[in-house]
Amino acid sequence: MIVVVNATPHPFYETSMNSLLITNCQIASEDTPTLRRADVFVEKGIIRAVGGDLPRPEGVKHIEAGGRILMPAMFDAHVHFREPGFEAKENIASGAQAAIHGGVTGVVMMPNTSPALDSAATIRTVLDAGAKTGITVLTSGCITKGRQGKELAAIDGMRKLGVKMLTDDGDSVDDPAVLYRAMQYAKEFGMFFASHCEVPSLAGPRALTEGPTAFRLGIKGSPPCAEEIIIDRDIRLAHATGAHIHIQHVSSAIGMETIRWWKQRGDVKVTAEVAPHHLLFSEDDIGDFDTHYKMNPPLRTKADQAALLAGLKEGVFDLIATDHAPHTPYEKSLDFVSAPNGITGLETALISLYDAYVKNGIFGWDLVVKRYSAEPRRFMGLEPVPIVEGGTAEFLLFDPGKSTSFTKAYMRSRSQNTPFLDRTLQGSIDVVVKDGAILLERESRDKED
Repeated sequence: MIVVVNATPHPFYETSMNSLLITNCQIASEDTPTLRRADVFVEKGIIRAVGGDLPRPEGVKHIEAGGRILMPAMFDAHVHFREPGFEAKENIASGAQAAIHGGVTGVVMMPNTSPALDSAATIRTVLDAGAKTGITVLTSGCITKGRQGKELAAIDGMRKLGVKMLTDDGDSVDDPAVLYRAMQYAKEFGMFFASHCEVPSLAGPRALTEGPTAFRLGIKGSPPCAEEIIIDRDIRLAHATGAHIHIQHVSSAIGMETIRWWKQRGDVKVTAEVAPHHLLFSEDDIGDFDTHYKMNPPLRTKADQAALLAGLKEGVFDLIATDHAPHTPYEKSLDFVSAPNGITGLETALISLYDAYVKNGIFGWDLVVKRYSAEPRRFMGLEPVPIVEGGTAEFLLFDPGKSTSFTKAYMRSRSQNTPFLDRTLQGSIDVVVKDGAILLERESRDKED
Protein backbone atom coordinates (compact mmCIF):
# COMPACT_ATOMS: atom_id res chain seq x y z
CA MET A 1 0.00 0.00 0.00
CA ILE A 2 1.29 3.46 -0.90
CA VAL A 3 0.75 6.11 1.74
CA VAL A 4 1.26 9.75 0.80
CA VAL A 5 1.92 11.56 4.06
CA ASN A 6 1.21 15.27 4.42
CA ALA A 7 1.58 15.62 8.16
CA THR A 8 3.22 18.82 9.41
CA PRO A 9 5.80 18.46 12.19
CA HIS A 10 4.44 19.86 15.44
CA PRO A 11 6.20 22.90 16.94
CA PHE A 12 8.42 21.42 19.63
CA TYR A 13 7.26 23.84 22.29
CA GLU A 14 3.65 22.67 21.95
CA THR A 15 4.22 18.96 22.33
CA SER A 16 6.58 18.74 25.29
CA MET A 17 5.29 16.11 27.68
CA ASN A 18 6.19 14.54 30.98
CA SER A 19 5.81 10.93 29.97
CA LEU A 20 5.51 8.70 26.90
CA LEU A 21 5.05 4.97 26.52
CA ILE A 22 5.90 3.18 23.27
CA THR A 23 4.83 -0.45 23.20
CA ASN A 24 5.69 -3.38 20.93
CA CYS A 25 8.58 -1.78 19.06
CA GLN A 26 11.76 -3.28 17.63
CA ILE A 27 14.83 -1.40 18.86
CA ALA A 28 17.81 -0.81 16.56
CA SER A 29 21.32 -0.30 17.90
CA GLU A 30 24.77 0.41 16.50
CA ASP A 31 26.10 -2.60 18.39
CA THR A 32 24.15 -5.43 16.78
CA PRO A 33 22.20 -6.15 13.59
CA THR A 34 19.57 -7.90 15.70
CA LEU A 35 16.46 -5.90 16.57
CA ARG A 36 15.27 -6.15 20.17
CA ARG A 37 11.51 -6.24 20.75
CA ALA A 38 10.52 -4.21 23.83
CA ASP A 39 8.44 -1.42 25.33
CA VAL A 40 10.03 1.96 26.11
CA PHE A 41 8.91 4.36 28.84
CA VAL A 42 10.03 8.00 28.79
CA GLU A 43 9.61 10.53 31.58
CA LYS A 44 10.83 14.14 31.55
CA GLY A 45 12.97 13.51 28.50
CA ILE A 46 14.78 10.48 29.94
CA ILE A 47 14.29 6.83 29.03
CA ARG A 48 13.25 5.33 32.38
CA ALA A 49 12.56 1.74 31.34
CA VAL A 50 13.17 -0.59 28.41
CA GLY A 51 11.65 -4.07 28.62
CA GLY A 52 8.77 -6.37 27.87
CA ASP A 53 5.19 -5.74 28.97
CA LEU A 54 5.83 -2.48 30.81
CA PRO A 55 2.97 -1.14 32.96
CA ARG A 56 0.55 1.24 31.27
CA PRO A 57 -0.11 4.02 33.78
CA GLU A 58 -3.14 6.26 33.33
CA GLY A 59 -2.74 9.60 31.60
CA VAL A 60 0.46 8.61 29.83
CA LYS A 61 0.87 9.32 26.12
CA HIS A 62 0.87 5.85 24.54
CA ILE A 63 2.11 4.95 21.07
CA GLU A 64 1.45 1.38 19.96
CA ALA A 65 4.35 0.67 17.62
CA GLY A 66 2.91 -2.54 16.21
CA GLY A 67 6.39 -3.87 15.44
CA ARG A 68 7.72 -0.67 13.92
CA ILE A 69 11.42 0.05 14.38
CA LEU A 70 12.59 2.43 17.11
CA MET A 71 16.08 3.79 16.60
CA PRO A 72 18.23 6.72 17.77
CA ALA A 73 17.52 9.89 15.81
CA MET A 74 19.94 10.71 13.02
CA PHE A 75 22.61 13.44 13.08
CA ASP A 76 23.83 15.07 9.85
CA ALA A 77 27.29 16.62 9.99
CA HIS A 78 27.13 18.33 6.59
CA VAL A 79 24.19 20.55 5.62
CA HIS A 80 23.67 23.87 3.88
CA PHE A 81 20.87 25.93 5.42
CA ARG A 82 21.75 28.98 3.26
CA GLU A 83 21.12 31.56 6.02
CA PRO A 84 22.32 34.29 5.93
CA GLY A 85 22.15 35.44 2.34
CA PHE A 86 20.29 32.79 0.36
CA GLU A 87 17.06 32.35 2.29
CA ALA A 88 15.01 31.86 -0.89
CA LYS A 89 16.66 28.43 -1.15
CA GLU A 90 16.49 27.54 2.56
CA ASN A 91 16.67 29.16 5.96
CA ILE A 92 17.53 27.71 9.34
CA ALA A 93 13.89 27.24 10.33
CA SER A 94 12.89 25.45 7.11
CA GLY A 95 16.08 23.42 7.11
CA ALA A 96 15.32 22.24 10.62
CA GLN A 97 11.82 21.23 9.57
CA ALA A 98 13.28 19.26 6.67
CA ALA A 99 15.65 17.58 9.10
CA ILE A 100 12.85 16.59 11.45
CA HIS A 101 10.88 15.24 8.50
CA GLY A 102 13.84 13.00 7.73
CA GLY A 103 14.34 11.76 11.30
CA VAL A 104 17.33 14.05 11.92
CA THR A 105 17.54 15.93 15.23
CA GLY A 106 21.01 17.43 14.93
CA VAL A 107 22.95 19.09 12.12
CA VAL A 108 26.20 20.91 11.39
CA MET A 109 25.84 23.84 9.00
CA MET A 110 28.48 24.70 6.44
CA PRO A 111 29.83 28.29 6.36
CA ASN A 112 29.45 29.16 2.66
CA THR A 113 26.72 31.72 3.32
CA SER A 114 26.67 35.44 2.51
CA PRO A 115 28.29 36.83 4.56
CA ALA A 116 30.41 33.77 5.18
CA LEU A 117 30.53 32.37 8.70
CA ASP A 118 34.04 33.60 9.42
CA SER A 119 33.63 35.55 12.66
CA ALA A 120 32.01 35.40 16.07
CA ALA A 121 29.33 37.89 14.99
CA THR A 122 28.01 35.78 12.11
CA ILE A 123 28.35 32.55 14.09
CA ARG A 124 26.33 33.99 16.98
CA THR A 125 23.48 34.98 14.64
CA VAL A 126 23.27 31.46 13.23
CA LEU A 127 23.41 29.78 16.63
CA ASP A 128 20.69 32.06 17.99
CA ALA A 129 18.41 31.15 15.09
CA GLY A 130 19.22 27.47 15.47
CA ALA A 131 18.32 27.52 19.16
CA LYS A 132 14.70 28.29 18.20
CA THR A 133 14.20 25.25 15.98
CA GLY A 134 13.84 22.42 18.51
CA ILE A 135 16.80 20.46 17.08
CA THR A 136 20.53 20.74 17.70
CA VAL A 137 21.96 23.21 15.18
CA LEU A 138 25.74 23.48 15.21
CA THR A 139 27.84 25.28 12.65
CA SER A 140 31.30 25.07 11.21
CA GLY A 141 33.39 28.18 10.68
CA CYS A 142 35.56 29.34 7.80
CA ILE A 143 39.28 28.69 7.66
CA THR A 144 39.91 31.95 5.78
CA LYS A 145 38.19 35.32 5.72
CA GLY A 146 35.32 35.29 3.26
CA ARG A 147 36.47 31.84 2.11
CA GLN A 148 38.99 33.64 -0.09
CA GLY A 149 41.88 31.34 0.80
CA LYS A 150 44.27 34.15 1.71
CA GLU A 151 43.98 35.37 5.33
CA LEU A 152 42.96 33.29 8.33
CA ALA A 153 39.46 33.93 9.66
CA ALA A 154 38.76 35.05 13.24
CA ILE A 155 39.25 31.51 14.51
CA ASP A 156 39.58 32.21 18.23
CA GLY A 157 36.34 34.18 18.37
CA MET A 158 34.48 31.33 16.69
CA ARG A 159 36.09 28.81 19.03
CA LYS A 160 34.79 30.72 22.04
CA LEU A 161 31.25 30.18 20.69
CA GLY A 162 31.79 26.43 20.47
CA VAL A 163 32.84 26.02 16.84
CA LYS A 164 34.90 22.84 16.41
CA MET A 165 34.99 22.33 12.64
CA LEU A 166 36.80 24.70 10.28
CA THR A 167 36.23 24.48 6.54
CA ASP A 168 36.02 26.66 3.45
CA ASP A 169 33.43 24.17 2.19
CA GLY A 170 32.51 24.68 -1.44
CA ASP A 171 36.15 25.48 -2.13
CA SER A 172 39.44 23.96 -1.14
CA VAL A 173 42.12 26.26 0.27
CA ASP A 174 44.28 26.69 -2.82
CA ASP A 175 47.45 27.72 -1.02
CA PRO A 176 48.71 24.78 1.07
CA ALA A 177 50.82 27.15 3.17
CA VAL A 178 47.67 28.91 4.39
CA LEU A 179 46.05 25.62 5.39
CA TYR A 180 49.30 24.47 7.01
CA ARG A 181 49.42 27.60 9.19
CA ALA A 182 45.75 27.26 10.08
CA MET A 183 46.29 23.66 11.18
CA GLN A 184 49.30 24.61 13.30
CA TYR A 185 47.26 27.33 15.00
CA ALA A 186 43.82 25.78 15.49
CA LYS A 187 44.86 22.26 16.51
CA GLU A 188 46.01 23.72 19.82
CA PHE A 189 42.40 24.66 20.54
CA GLY A 190 41.08 21.17 19.80
CA MET A 191 39.56 22.30 16.51
CA PHE A 192 39.66 20.19 13.35
CA PHE A 193 39.46 20.74 9.62
CA ALA A 194 37.02 19.52 6.97
CA SER A 195 38.08 19.54 3.33
CA HIS A 196 36.02 19.91 0.19
CA CYS A 197 38.67 18.43 -2.07
CA GLU A 198 39.26 19.68 -5.59
CA VAL A 199 41.82 21.41 -7.76
CA PRO A 200 39.61 24.12 -9.35
CA SER A 201 41.69 24.51 -12.50
CA LEU A 202 41.58 20.77 -13.09
CA ALA A 203 37.96 20.24 -12.04
CA GLY A 204 36.79 22.45 -14.92
CA PRO A 205 33.05 23.18 -15.10
CA ARG A 206 32.38 20.57 -12.39
CA ALA A 207 29.15 19.56 -14.11
CA LEU A 208 29.75 15.80 -14.25
CA THR A 209 32.59 13.32 -14.16
CA GLU A 210 34.95 12.86 -17.08
CA GLY A 211 33.93 9.77 -19.01
CA PRO A 212 31.31 8.26 -21.32
CA THR A 213 28.34 10.32 -20.08
CA ALA A 214 30.22 13.60 -20.46
CA PHE A 215 31.27 12.56 -23.97
CA ARG A 216 27.70 11.59 -24.89
CA LEU A 217 26.27 14.88 -23.61
CA GLY A 218 29.03 16.98 -25.15
CA ILE A 219 30.10 18.51 -21.82
CA LYS A 220 33.66 18.74 -20.54
CA GLY A 221 33.95 16.44 -17.54
CA SER A 222 35.70 16.81 -14.21
CA PRO A 223 38.33 14.08 -13.70
CA PRO A 224 38.34 12.24 -10.36
CA CYS A 225 42.01 13.11 -9.87
CA ALA A 226 40.93 16.74 -9.29
CA GLU A 227 39.42 15.47 -6.04
CA GLU A 228 41.99 12.79 -5.27
CA ILE A 229 45.00 15.12 -5.42
CA ILE A 230 43.60 17.35 -2.66
CA ILE A 231 42.50 14.39 -0.54
CA ASP A 232 46.13 13.28 -0.39
CA ARG A 233 47.52 16.81 -0.03
CA ASP A 234 45.31 17.75 2.90
CA ILE A 235 45.91 14.49 4.74
CA ARG A 236 49.66 15.05 4.29
CA LEU A 237 49.31 18.54 5.78
CA ALA A 238 47.42 17.09 8.74
CA HIS A 239 50.14 14.47 9.15
CA ALA A 240 52.81 17.18 9.17
CA THR A 241 51.02 19.38 11.69
CA GLY A 242 49.35 16.78 13.91
CA ALA A 243 45.89 18.15 13.08
CA HIS A 244 42.66 16.19 12.59
CA ILE A 245 41.47 16.27 8.96
CA HIS A 246 38.01 15.23 7.82
CA ILE A 247 37.46 14.51 4.13
CA GLN A 248 34.01 15.50 2.92
CA HIS A 249 31.71 13.75 0.41
CA VAL A 250 34.23 11.31 -1.09
CA SER A 251 33.11 10.25 -4.57
CA SER A 252 35.85 8.11 -6.13
CA ALA A 253 37.32 4.69 -5.45
CA ILE A 254 40.90 5.99 -5.58
CA GLY A 255 40.01 8.80 -3.17
CA MET A 256 38.63 6.20 -0.78
CA GLU A 257 41.71 4.00 -1.20
CA THR A 258 43.92 6.98 -0.36
CA ILE A 259 42.00 7.50 2.87
CA ARG A 260 42.22 3.81 3.72
CA TRP A 261 46.00 3.85 3.17
CA TRP A 262 46.50 6.79 5.50
CA LYS A 263 44.24 5.27 8.13
CA GLN A 264 46.19 2.03 8.01
CA ARG A 265 49.41 3.94 8.68
CA GLY A 266 47.91 5.01 12.00
CA ASP A 267 49.97 8.18 12.43
CA VAL A 268 47.43 10.79 11.33
CA LYS A 269 43.92 11.59 12.54
CA VAL A 270 41.79 11.33 9.41
CA THR A 271 38.05 10.78 9.16
CA ALA A 272 35.82 10.74 6.10
CA GLU A 273 32.19 10.90 5.05
CA VAL A 274 30.16 9.52 2.19
CA ALA A 275 26.91 11.02 0.92
CA PRO A 276 23.81 8.93 0.20
CA HIS A 277 23.68 10.18 -3.38
CA HIS A 278 27.16 8.83 -4.13
CA LEU A 279 26.06 5.47 -2.71
CA LEU A 280 22.78 5.40 -4.63
CA PHE A 281 23.57 6.90 -8.05
CA SER A 282 26.22 6.95 -10.77
CA GLU A 283 26.83 9.00 -13.91
CA ASP A 284 24.49 6.61 -15.75
CA ASP A 285 21.52 8.12 -13.89
CA ILE A 286 22.01 11.62 -15.32
CA GLY A 287 20.05 10.74 -18.46
CA ASP A 288 19.54 13.67 -20.77
CA PHE A 289 20.79 16.66 -18.76
CA ASP A 290 18.75 16.03 -15.58
CA THR A 291 20.10 18.69 -13.19
CA HIS A 292 18.70 16.83 -10.17
CA TYR A 293 21.73 14.60 -10.63
CA LYS A 294 24.21 17.47 -10.84
CA MET A 295 26.39 17.83 -7.76
CA ASN A 296 29.95 18.51 -6.65
CA PRO A 297 31.85 16.27 -6.49
CA PRO A 298 29.94 14.76 -9.39
CA LEU A 299 28.48 11.30 -9.64
CA ARG A 300 31.20 8.92 -10.78
CA THR A 301 31.09 5.48 -12.41
CA LYS A 302 29.21 2.40 -11.26
CA ALA A 303 32.57 0.97 -10.20
CA ASP A 304 33.15 3.99 -7.96
CA GLN A 305 29.64 3.64 -6.56
CA ALA A 306 30.24 -0.02 -5.71
CA ALA A 307 33.61 0.80 -4.12
CA LEU A 308 32.07 3.47 -1.90
CA LEU A 309 29.43 1.04 -0.71
CA ALA A 310 32.11 -1.52 0.11
CA GLY A 311 34.10 1.16 1.93
CA LEU A 312 31.10 2.12 4.03
CA LYS A 313 30.51 -1.49 5.05
CA GLU A 314 34.22 -1.98 5.76
CA GLY A 315 34.46 1.14 7.93
CA VAL A 316 36.68 3.33 5.75
CA PHE A 317 33.95 5.95 6.04
CA ASP A 318 33.23 7.19 9.54
CA LEU A 319 30.06 9.09 8.72
CA ILE A 320 27.11 9.25 6.38
CA ALA A 321 26.32 12.92 5.67
CA THR A 322 23.91 14.29 3.09
CA ASP A 323 25.57 17.53 1.94
CA HIS A 324 21.95 18.85 1.89
CA ALA A 325 22.20 21.62 -0.74
CA PRO A 326 18.92 23.38 -1.59
CA HIS A 327 18.47 25.41 -4.78
CA THR A 328 15.42 27.13 -6.24
CA PRO A 329 13.41 25.50 -9.06
CA TYR A 330 14.49 28.30 -11.39
CA GLU A 331 18.18 27.67 -10.75
CA LYS A 332 17.81 23.95 -11.38
CA SER A 333 15.81 24.62 -14.56
CA LEU A 334 18.86 26.19 -16.21
CA ASP A 335 20.95 24.22 -18.68
CA PHE A 336 23.11 21.48 -17.21
CA VAL A 337 26.37 23.44 -17.20
CA SER A 338 24.80 26.64 -15.80
CA ALA A 339 22.62 25.04 -13.10
CA PRO A 340 24.17 25.04 -9.60
CA ASN A 341 25.62 21.91 -8.06
CA GLY A 342 23.86 20.14 -5.23
CA ILE A 343 20.73 18.29 -4.18
CA THR A 344 18.65 18.17 -1.03
CA GLY A 345 19.02 15.11 1.14
CA LEU A 346 17.75 15.53 4.69
CA GLU A 347 14.22 14.33 3.97
CA THR A 348 15.17 11.44 1.71
CA ALA A 349 18.38 9.98 3.17
CA LEU A 350 17.08 7.53 5.74
CA ILE A 351 14.21 6.20 3.64
CA SER A 352 16.34 5.90 0.48
CA LEU A 353 19.07 3.99 2.34
CA TYR A 354 16.43 1.66 3.73
CA ASP A 355 14.76 1.19 0.35
CA ALA A 356 18.01 0.45 -1.52
CA TYR A 357 20.12 -1.35 1.05
CA VAL A 358 18.60 -2.26 4.42
CA LYS A 359 15.42 -3.71 2.89
CA ASN A 360 17.51 -5.86 0.57
CA GLY A 361 19.85 -7.14 3.28
CA ILE A 362 22.95 -5.40 1.89
CA PHE A 363 23.62 -3.85 5.28
CA GLY A 364 21.64 -3.63 8.50
CA TRP A 365 20.14 -1.00 10.74
CA ASP A 366 23.24 -1.23 12.94
CA LEU A 367 25.36 0.33 10.19
CA VAL A 368 22.83 3.14 9.66
CA VAL A 369 22.63 3.91 13.37
CA LYS A 370 26.41 3.82 13.76
CA ARG A 371 27.31 5.92 10.72
CA TYR A 372 24.35 8.33 10.55
CA SER A 373 23.56 8.75 14.25
CA ALA A 374 26.20 7.68 16.76
CA GLU A 375 29.49 8.44 15.00
CA PRO A 376 28.43 11.89 13.72
CA ARG A 377 27.60 12.87 17.30
CA ARG A 378 30.93 11.57 18.59
CA PHE A 379 32.62 13.38 15.71
CA MET A 380 31.22 16.67 17.04
CA GLY A 381 32.03 15.90 20.66
CA LEU A 382 28.48 14.91 21.59
CA GLU A 383 27.22 11.77 23.26
CA PRO A 384 25.26 9.25 21.15
CA VAL A 385 21.62 8.70 22.05
CA PRO A 386 21.14 4.91 22.29
CA ILE A 387 17.77 3.60 23.44
CA VAL A 388 18.82 2.45 26.89
CA GLU A 389 17.59 3.05 30.41
CA GLY A 390 18.87 6.38 31.67
CA GLY A 391 19.49 7.67 28.14
CA THR A 392 18.14 10.80 26.52
CA ALA A 393 14.87 10.29 24.65
CA GLU A 394 15.97 11.27 21.13
CA PHE A 395 14.68 8.73 18.66
CA LEU A 396 12.47 8.00 15.67
CA LEU A 397 9.87 5.37 14.85
CA PHE A 398 10.23 3.86 11.37
CA ASP A 399 7.59 1.82 9.55
CA PRO A 400 9.10 -0.52 6.94
CA GLY A 401 5.64 -1.62 5.88
CA LYS A 402 4.54 1.75 4.48
CA SER A 403 5.77 3.77 1.53
CA THR A 404 6.54 7.46 1.21
CA SER A 405 5.94 9.58 -1.90
CA PHE A 406 8.31 12.54 -2.08
CA THR A 407 5.92 15.07 -3.56
CA LYS A 408 6.35 18.83 -3.26
CA ALA A 409 3.43 18.84 -0.86
CA TYR A 410 5.18 16.27 1.33
CA MET A 411 8.55 18.00 1.58
CA ARG A 412 9.35 20.68 4.14
CA SER A 413 12.52 22.13 2.65
CA ARG A 414 12.04 25.36 0.73
CA SER A 415 13.65 23.59 -2.23
CA GLN A 416 12.93 20.18 -3.73
CA ASN A 417 15.95 19.65 -5.97
CA THR A 418 16.24 15.93 -5.45
CA PRO A 419 16.31 12.92 -7.78
CA PHE A 420 13.58 11.46 -5.56
CA LEU A 421 11.02 14.16 -6.40
CA ASP A 422 7.68 12.46 -7.20
CA ARG A 423 9.17 9.05 -6.55
CA THR A 424 7.78 6.56 -4.04
CA LEU A 425 10.12 4.56 -1.81
CA GLN A 426 9.49 1.90 0.78
CA GLY A 427 9.52 3.06 4.41
CA SER A 428 8.03 5.84 6.49
CA ILE A 429 9.31 7.99 9.37
CA ASP A 430 6.24 8.13 11.60
CA VAL A 431 7.41 9.70 14.86
CA VAL A 432 10.41 11.85 15.84
CA VAL A 433 11.17 12.63 19.49
CA LYS A 434 13.86 14.85 21.00
CA ASP A 435 14.34 15.33 24.74
CA GLY A 436 10.97 13.67 25.26
CA ALA A 437 9.13 16.13 23.00
CA ILE A 438 7.33 14.85 19.92
CA LEU A 439 8.59 16.87 16.94
CA LEU A 440 6.79 14.82 14.30
CA GLU A 441 3.86 12.43 14.43
CA ARG A 442 1.83 10.97 11.58
CA GLU A 443 -0.60 8.14 10.98
CA SER A 444 -1.14 8.13 14.73
CA ARG A 445 -2.04 4.91 16.52
CA ASP A 446 -1.87 6.69 19.86
CA LYS A 447 -4.13 6.45 22.83
CA GLU A 448 -4.19 7.56 26.43
CA ASP A 449 -4.67 4.85 29.00
